[in-house]
Amino acid sequence: MRRDISFGSGQDTCAGWFYLPDEAQGKAELPLIIMAHGLSGVKEQGLGEVAEIFSSAGYAVVVFDFRHFGDSTGEPRQQIFPLDMVEDYRNAITWASSQPNVDAKRVGIWGTSLSGALATYTATVDPRVKALAIQVPVIMSPSVRRSLDPAKWDMMRDILNADRIARYETGEVKTIPVVAQGDGPCILPGAEAYDFFTGSQEMAPNWRNEVTLESLEKFREFDPVSNIEMMSDVAYLLIGGEKEHLIPPDILQAAFDRVPEPKKMVMLPIGHFGVYQEPWLSTATNEARDWYDTYLK
Repeated sequence: MRRDISFGSGQDTCAGWFYLPDEAQGKAELPLIIMAHGLSGVKEQGLGEVAEIFSSAGYAVVVFDFRHFGDSTGEPRQQIFPLDMVEDYRNAITWASSQPNVDAKRVGIWGTSLSGALATYTATVDPRVKALAIQVPVIMSPSVRRSLDPAKWDMMRDILNADRIARYETGEVKTIPVVAQGDGPCILPGAEAYDFFTGSQEMAPNWRNEVTLESLEKFREFDPVSNIEMMSDVAYLLIGGEKEHLIPPDILQAAFDRVPEPKKMVMLPIGHFGVYQEPWLSTATNEARDWYDTYLK
């Protein structure tokens, strides 16, 4: 069973879907999983398929669009403010925990790519989270991110400084494409990223190929890992890609090593976007389902 939902977050409203197992009618105290997509993604880009697997396994599931994206409200559109997105996760937990079929003491969250980092931060600061499953997460501190390409980091710093001054003086909101063909300027270069996003436009017509430049400023400031040792009583599953190009596997391993037990890391022979295609989509989703079964049931 799936129904459309909405819940307040800040001054805006997040839109989403709420799934219950077919046999859940009249039953209470189902474990809960909260899900959201990665950078610029919307729920129609494959999250329903994953949510149905979790729901069929006996979970209540919430899938939502972050503020400023998809069916959710928020202006300007396509704005990535990571700490606000963490609040969206936390408000989704609060909304779902009030539903009659949900056990508020058995909460899991799921994230992918950027939302894997957001979910990690959420699990670090929100004691209601008991189990976490993330895939191909972009979990780096700003200092580590800069170390990968200092020249590019500093060049973008100058661009963002100019954009900040222009916004202050004129109010103009500038954007940059998420993906582009060839060597065009964008956030996620490469054919793999381009093919994933453009290939999903038919099923997700409300996805837009842009984010605000101010988003990059906030993303550069976001640090999902420096306090990761503070995560308490959370079962942490990380699914990575051996051919990952957005975050080198050694950096992923270094972050994972600092996570308290219980934890598990699974490396698949894929790049960043391979996890959204079969057979790896089912492999990753089944790993997550089994992890939730162990720590939420």
